This record gives sequence, structure tokens and C-alpha cells, in this order.
Amino acid sequence: MTIKRTLLAALVLSSPLLAEAKFAQAQLDAFAKATQLTFAVEDNFYGEAGQFLGSMTLKNYSQVALPKGKGDWQLYIHSVRKLNEVKFTGLTLEHINGDLHRLTPNKDFPGLAVGAEIKVPFVGSAWVVAYSDFMPRAFITVDKLQPAIFANTDTEELSQFVAPFVKEQQLKRYNTPQDHTQTATAELRFVQNLQLNAVAESAALKRIIPKPQSVDYKRGEALLDSSWELRFAGQLKSEVGVFLDDLKTYGIELKAEADHISPTKGAKVLSLSVKPDFKDTEAYRLVIDSNRISIEAADNAGAFYGLQSLLALFPASAAGSVTLPQLKIADAPRFLWRGMHYDNGRNYHGKAAMFKLVEQMARYKLNKFHWHFSEDEGWRLEIPDLPELTEIGANRCFDLTERECLLTQLGTGPFKSGSGNGYLTRAEFVELLKFAKARHVQIIPEIEGPGHARAAIKAMEARYHKLLAAGKKDQAEQYLLSDLNDQSQYSSVQAYTDNSVNVCMESSYRFIEKVTYELQAMYREAGVQLTNLHFGGDEVGVGSWQQSPACQALFAEGKPGVIGVQDLKPYFTKRVSEIFARRGIAPGAWEDGLMYDTTNPFKRDEFANKTFTANVWDNIWEWGVADRAYRLANDGYQVILSHGTHLYFDHPYEAHPEERGYYWAARYTDARKVFSYMPDHVYANADFTRNLEPIANLEALVGRPLPQLEKPENILGIQGQVWSETIRTEEQLLAMVFPRLLPLAERAWYQASWEGNSRNEKAFNEDWSEFAATLSAKELAKLSRAGIKLHLPVPGGVIEEGKLLANSAFPHLTIQFSVDNGQSWQNYASPTSVEKGQVILLRTYLDEQNVSRVTKLGE
Repeated sequence: MTIKRTLLAALVLSSPLLAEAKFAQAQLDAFAKATQLTFAVEDNFYGEAGQFLGSMTLKNYSQVALPKGKGDWQLYIHSVRKLNEVKFTGLTLEHINGDLHRLTPNKDFPGLAVGAEIKVPFVGSAWVVAYSDFMPRAFITVDKLQPAIFANTDTEELSQFVAPFVKEQQLKRYNTPQDHTQTATAELRFVQNLQLNAVAESAALKRIIPKPQSVDYKRGEALLDSSWELRFAGQLKSEVGVFLDDLKTYGIELKAEADHISPTKGAKVLSLSVKPDFKDTEAYRLVIDSNRISIEAADNAGAFYGLQSLLALFPASAAGSVTLPQLKIADAPRFLWRGMHYDNGRNYHGKAAMFKLVEQMARYKLNKFHWHFSEDEGWRLEIPDLPELTEIGANRCFDLTERECLLTQLGTGPFKSGSGNGYLTRAEFVELLKFAKARHVQIIPEIEGPGHARAAIKAMEARYHKLLAAGKKDQAEQYLLSDLNDQSQYSSVQAYTDNSVNVCMESSYRFIEKVTYELQAMYREAGVQLTNLHFGGDEVGVGSWQQSPACQALFAEGKPGVIGVQDLKPYFTKRVSEIFARRGIAPGAWEDGLMYDTTNPFKRDEFANKTFTANVWDNIWEWGVADRAYRLANDGYQVILSHGTHLYFDHPYEAHPEERGYYWAARYTDARKVFSYMPDHVYANADFTRNLEPIANLEALVGRPLPQLEKPENILGIQGQVWSETIRTEEQLLAMVFPRLLPLAERAWYQASWEGNSRNEKAFNEDWSEFAATLSAKELAKLSRAGIKLHLPVPGGVIEEGKLLANSAFPHLTIQFSVDNGQSWQNYASPTSVEKGQVILLRTYLDEQNVSRVTKLGE
């Protein structure tokens, strides 16, 4: 067999057709289908700081060989870590843009025979400690043939094309300075989970998330079923409609009438009213007695939240009736800004994902949905007068000219059918606005600029070329976002060389005003006012605009305050804020979009806008910019705490290579860490450096005085963020957000007694134990009922004296174990005898759709 394979390989390589690399489509497809392409991390400690050694292996199981020497085939791979060189003389590496890289054979390429393999070492930037750093859908192209995806990479099962991480130099990011990360194991989790206090399931079922300000439980219960009647103030018709629909999911249907109609004699009544005696907006009172339930509220939002608290008392299994504890609740929110940011500019996850997010935000009393719909990698909202934004900007494929689609990125591969493509139509967005309005969720869109704007830039360039070819020069230039003669050289954080809107061109501001106008029209059609609009402002590539003729012409005009390139970011910000001010819209930006440098914000009095929100996110403590939250608030900006270390839900849940996500701010962020965030004491959240060294003195670490908060009224609230570079499907998205959204809601709504300049650890552990018990006793099951894919914590476990001991961070979840390598599973209830040397697999289990990642004892 070996002799036959060798002879066949020799014959294939000697074929004149393949010697010139003139593949037919069938050969190219066959090669990609059967050849395995695998990525590996070889050494994160390699060479100088800030680089790693990786490799790509090609194993040719096809019947098609790659010939020796220079050829016309090209291999494309997605790598979010920029690759700097290959340690393989036969291939030439090129960085195309963003994460797209190309490998082409040169005269030294040794060929790849049938049955053979080649290993291509490469040096990349930074480090890789997660499978999800490697992207799927690598592909090969030849001349005008259709690209072919390597079949083993055309999957979301990353282990199909990523080699296991087992060595220290694969599991840790660096060794200078020392990376103190402990990779999560069953044994380590077991020890950590022992810190939880025992909380009875009955107590957990009565707990409301987020916790109300005051709850007084009374003796007795109330049985709510369809025999009850609902009476409501007329202005609450919308809130009642949503509530009745929610009740139907539990098999309960109430007769509901406005409160001028008397209830049936002897009927048990749920009453809903608005009262003028509340001092806080969104406040409510809920009273449950055996035959009456009363919700009084400050306003419509308060009534809605009172109804959510009532629903929060339902067990997930309720059907036809529900037994409720008798109680009195007096409640109001901690912050008026309780937000969740969602980026589907990078990857589109479908319409349903957005509706699910909004619905669950409302369920847990979050009220601001920051929609990041425009990015380098995509534009996700139809603007009918600018169809190129979605025809080009919402789709990625293999088109290096970018006249048909954007350059493929983030694992989409060569075809429009790949992951991440799509957009929300205008009608669908209007529908979403109405849906959100009924649930008291405000949608705040983001038109990203001047950086992170590549999708819009390339879409408008495609529009330009199309209209120019039609002889319509004025129309072609109307919304152009780039100076086509700009020779500036820069690279953004995500390795783009052309993603900055040219802020010196009037057409850029026409574009922003046009999109703003269209957004306002959509909001008005939905019966909603567009009051807040985010424009990004962050991470502009250093070197942008330096060689732009348009900018040189602007400087030559001699306008005050616009003398050179350093003036352009504040110039852009002022121009955009003026557009918004004319339209009655408050602008918002990410913190670095409002800073001259690390410590000095743009002059607030330069902007006429009464409200100007700033999302503060960059709190890697040792970098010394976490004080921007207070600097911006003290200077008059309205600050939304969005800190990366605690509130970025695109980070892994634990330090393990199989956990999805980036980890630039923190190696991991689990639900407990989100729960621990203290919004009123920003510096007190400084727990660890990026390499997981404990921080004892933040001021000493930073090396300068830290400003104190002088204007606390300018801290509007907090917001969770999910960025989607590594998130390609709806299931992946929801699992990254849930259950972390729930502790976010808790901190946004309720101020805990353990919060302070130093955390009361005993009180914190008691509170967290109760919260974790509530999650596992009812909330996770409710989320699953609503179609939410969940991330479940991987269990902990040890073997002591021949017995398996297991536990979970969410204590009322079912733990299962397997002794036959996952062929069958048994529920764990108590210490269980196991055979010496037996391999034990563990997982947590909620239902067939929601099961945790499997862990192995001794891994």
C-alpha cells in the first residue's frame, strides 16, 4: 500500500497539468475536502515579548498533490493574531488586511505529495491561549476557480482544526513577567466551590433577581390561577398586554379590564395603578395577600417592573397556577442607566437573537440596549437610500476588489453563505423598536467612526465607483468617506490599514447626517423618539490622515482649532455633536474618543449638548487609565461604567483553552466576578493585574495620585458589553451573555451592603451564595424555556479515599458523571465509590439543550 501511494504521488507530481499548478475545479475541491489543515500553538514564550510561535500543518489525504516550486495556488487563513513571518522557506506570507493572511508557494516550495504532510511554523503577535483565537474556514484558491474551504475547518467544533493545549507554554501567555494564571481543573473548581454557603431551594425560589430594595415576607401564600381578575389604570394597557402574554406561557389567562370596570363579585383581584406619591422614577410597591395582589407604581416603567417582580416569584415549572409567598415589596432602581451593549457589526447572529436579548433585558429590569450595528467587518441595518451599506457592507466573501462584498474576515470563509453575514431590514428594526418600547427598553444605535468604520467606508467606495462609471460624479462623491488620494500609513488595533473615516471631507458629515435622519424616521414610525446616538470615537489608528490631501487642504483654510492632525479627533467630535444637537439627540462615545491623551478629556464646554455620554471601558489597572471614569465625570460628561475587567461578556468564563473569548482585560470573567463589581467604588474593583498578581495599592501601581469623584451625579449607571469577534452563531452569543446578564442586572438595580472601599467578604459570600442558588433553582430553567442557550459552569470534583466528590458553582444544578468516556451518564447525588485508576468525566446538566463542557478528573 505504501509503495502504491508513493508511486501514485510521483505520477501526480510529474503530471504536466499539475506541474504548472493548473488545477481543475474538481481537483481543487477534492484536495480541500480531504486535506486536513490544523493550527497549533508551539510556544507562547518564544522570542521577544509580545510574540508567539505557532504552526499550521497540512496533511494530504486526497488524491491530488501540490507541485514543487512556484505555483498559482494561494492559501488563505483567518488569524486575529497578526502573523509576522513563516519559518518555512517554501511559502511566502502576506498580511492582506484585518485577520486575513495569504500564503503562496515560491520556488523553494517542496511540494505536498499524496499521503504526505508539511508543517509550517509561524511567528505571530501577542499570544494564544484559547482555541477560539483560531478562526474557521481556511480556503485555497487557484486563478479564476471557485475557492475551496478545507473541510475540517468548515465547522464550529474548534478541536477539528486546533491541536490541544497541554504544555505550560501553551496554557500561559508569557513567562516574562510571570503569568500567574491557574488553568481551571476539576480539582481547582472543587476547592473554589467549597466557599459557597448552603442555601435551601425553598429560599432560593423566593429570591427575586434583581434584588428589591425592601422585601417583607409574611406568613401565608396566595394561589394565582386563571380565576383571578386583573384591573388596571388605563395608561397601563401596553404593560398589561405584555404581562398577559407572559402569563399565558405558564398556562394562566386572566380576565383583564380597565379599573373603571368593577371586578366580578367575590373574585380575587390583581390591581395595577399609578400613584403620585413616589419620589423616584421607575419605583413600585408590590403587595401579595391571599386574595389580592396590588402593584402601585410611580410611572408606567415602575408598573412594568412590579409585574416583572411578580413573575420572578414563579417557579420555572409553574403550569396552570402558581403558589406565591405573601409579602410587601418597596422598590426603586439604583441607576437610571442599566445597559447592555451588543456588537453584531463583527458577526451577524440573526433577527431572533436581538429580540431574545431585549426580552430578557426587560425581564431583569435592564433598560438601555446599546446596539453596535456598524464596524470594520459589517454594517447591519438597511438604509434604503444607501443600499450599498447592506449589499456590500453586510456581506463578506472572497472579493479582493470589494465591489461585491467586504473582504472576508473572522472565519467567514470565501462565500456569502459563511458565518457572520446578514442585516436587519428597516421594517425589522421598526418592529424591534416597538417590541423594546413595550418593555421599557431604549435602543441606542451606534454609527461607529472615525475608526472601526471600514464596512461603511468600503460600501461608500463601491457606491462611488458604480456611480462614477455611470457618469454621476457629484452623486458618487456625495457620501464618500475616504480620500482616495490619501497615502497615510497606519494599522489599527485589529490590523486594518484603511478603516478610518476621513474627517476632513464634508461628505463624511453628510453621510453621518443622512444615516441619522434615516434612523430618526425609523424611530418615529415606531412611535419612539431617538434621544441618544453613539458615534464610537475609539481606537483610531495612529497615523490616520497624515498624508491626506483633503486634510492638508482643511489645514490650509486656517480655521481656528484645526491646524494639524492632532486637532482632527476633537474637530470630528465637535462636528458630529453639532449634527446631533440640531436634531435633539445626545451624543455618546467610548472614553478614548473623548481624550486628548491618557489624562486630559476634550474640553466639555466645546460641545453645546446638555448630555454627552461616555462609556469608560479601559481599566487594565496597571495601564493607569482606569481613572478616566472620574476624570470625565468631573469634567461634565455623563459616564456609563463599562469596565472591561468585570463587564465584558466576550471574555472567557474561566481560564481554560476550550472557553470562548478574548482575554485582553482579564483572563476570565465569570458570573461571580460580574456580581462583585462595585460601581460606586471604581478603584476598589482593582483586584488583579493582567498577569493575575494581586493589587495591594493601586496608586502605587499607577505611580501618581488618583482623582476622586467630585460629581457623582454624572455617573449615570453601568453597562455590560459583548463584542463578537469570536462569536459566530446565535447559540454562541447567548451562551456568552447568559447567565452573566443577571449579575449585571443585580448590580445595576441594587446596591449591596458589602460594597465599599473594601469589600465585606463575609457579607459578599452570603449574598453571592444566595444569588447562585437562585440562578440554579429557577432562573436558568426559565431562560431555557425562553429559548436561551446558556453557559453552565463546569463542575468541580476530586477523588478521595476511593470516592468521587463533586460540586458546582451553581449549587442546585444537576451534576452528572460518566465512567465509560461519555457513552452514558449518571446523576451525582452524594460521594460515590469509583475504581482505582478509573477515568471520570463530569458535567453539569440543566436539560438536553443546556449541558456544560465536560471535565476530566486529573486533566
